Amino acid sequence: MVATEAQFTGSDQQSGVTVSPIKLAHVVFKTSRFREMIDWYRLVLNGTMAFADEGIAFLAYDDEHHRIAFINVPGLGEQVGKLAGVHHVAFTYATLEQLLDNHARLAERGIAPAWSVNHGPTTSLYYADPDGNHLEFQVDNYETVEEAGKFFFTDAFATNPIGVDFDPVELRRRLKAGEDEDQLKQRPASGQRGVDSIPLR
Repeated sequence: MVATEAQFTGSDQQSGVTVSPIKLAHVVFKTSRFREMIDWYRLVLNGTMAFADEGIAFLAYDDEHHRIAFINVPGLGEQVGKLAGVHHVAFTYATLEQLLDNHARLAERGIAPAWSVNHGPTTSLYYADPDGNHLEFQVDNYETVEEAGKFFFTDAFATNPIGVDFDPVELRRRLKAGEDEDQLKQRPASGQRGVDSIPLR
């Protein structure tokens, strides 16, 4: 069943009050790879430590006191597929150039994305952390939230709600050669594609 735009508009009119939070504050991971996770996230997010001891650590990368936290829990089992849970956490970059420059920086350190895809509303790179959690690093493809939202109700999205894969090295080469960023962020036409094609657990 395909949802209509009308089903996703409006707010809670019964109470007459706003019930939405004002922002997403932080994400917390429990891990048995405590030091490895801290080092990896500091690198990929270009973050700084707000606090760390042997049991818990807080990482910041913007004006929030912490965005990522880690709890050291020895002896945890490995992640396995076919279980319900969080699929990924997404982080937005200001420009396509910043997204692709970060890709190049991480590639020099041996960190490569598991998936590179233009979803339509965003151009996205997915990475797996040392515990196998997935992060999406993205850039918005439209100037406004309203414009991006309209893409969800197009025939192109109905046919392919997943996206079109791309080569981040080639896209960066084209951007550095002077091609227009807005044009490079436009999703190419594609055929049908379903969730079974997503190359992440």
